[in-house]
Amino acid sequence: MTICCGLIACKKVTVDFTMSPEAPRAGQAVSFNNQSSSGEEWEWTFGDGTTSTLRSPSHIYKRPGTYRVSLKVDKKKSLMETKELTVYDTVPTFVASDSVFYVFKDYTFTANLYNPYNYTVSMEWECSDSLVRVADDVLTCYFTRVNDSAHVALRLTVNGETTSIEKKFFINDRKTNSIALRTAEGYYRQRIFGDRAEKAKLDESAKALLDAEQDTMQTYNGHDFTLSEINTVFPEVKGFHIANRKIYYRANGLLVANIDGTNIVQIDTADCLYMTLDTHDNRIYWANAQGVWFMPFVGSDNNKFVSQPQILNTMNNVTKLAADAEAK
Repeated sequence: MTICCGLIACKKVTVDFTMSPEAPRAGQAVSFNNQSSSGEEWEWTFGDGTTSTLRSPSHIYKRPGTYRVSLKVDKKKSLMETKELTVYDTVPTFVASDSVFYVFKDYTFTANLYNPYNYTVSMEWECSDSLVRVADDVLTCYFTRVNDSAHVALRLTVNGETTSIEKKFFINDRKTNSIALRTAEGYYRQRIFGDRAEKAKLDESAKALLDAEQDTMQTYNGHDFTLSEINTVFPEVKGFHIANRKIYYRANGLLVANIDGTNIVQIDTADCLYMTLDTHDNRIYWANAQGVWFMPFVGSDNNKFVSQPQILNTMNNVTKLAADAEAK
């Protein structure tokens, strides 16, 4: 009996555990390493209302603070160990609005900072490509370099302590419509992304599109309208296009009117070198001495337009335009 009691006493269960890291931050995984000498059932309480029955679990605290962590072995109160764990403020970082990035599309980057003590905070954003705007803790930007790695950086100072975060993102290409342009230097193509566009690039494939483009004869509702026929209603017209019961034409500048000749409205007073319609995106493009311009089709019966002309590029020697609705 003496020997048995001695052996039983030698098998006394010890309950213990370690925590790593010992000074975690909110949002960071904490590993709990069970170092108990024996046992078959484990009951963990992490002090924030959550529990676990794993032997050696991990846990993420969402908020900073001091928590009492307990481990009970085999459901016995006598086999329990409790320790305190202090969780500190989150590691400052920023998160992106998406995981895949494409050229000429807006993305937001938001600073992720837990500041329960209302410390003084300052932020400095940096983007390797086009930066659109910064509002409080959010950066909005878009990227213009196709198939390239762009970086976004945030320098964040909290209560005098500065943290710098930098992340890289690969910028994918995407298909979109384009405008073909002819100049004295050659043929160009400029891809259009909503209200933004790539820089015009030399492209010989634009030649065939431009050769087929003309604005002296248009087919509308099964009838071929010629320049001489249009001049009987609209004098001094140099070129025209028809769409949605509207006629857009070059005369003394650029004008729009109803197809029956009523409600003539001036769009641009500068001499219009050439114009084209994009019936896919419902836009009109035209060239003058200042560059190439565009605006949405006019929709009202009185031809009063709300959207003002926007400049597409400052190429001042464009002599012909053609819209290409086939995405490239």
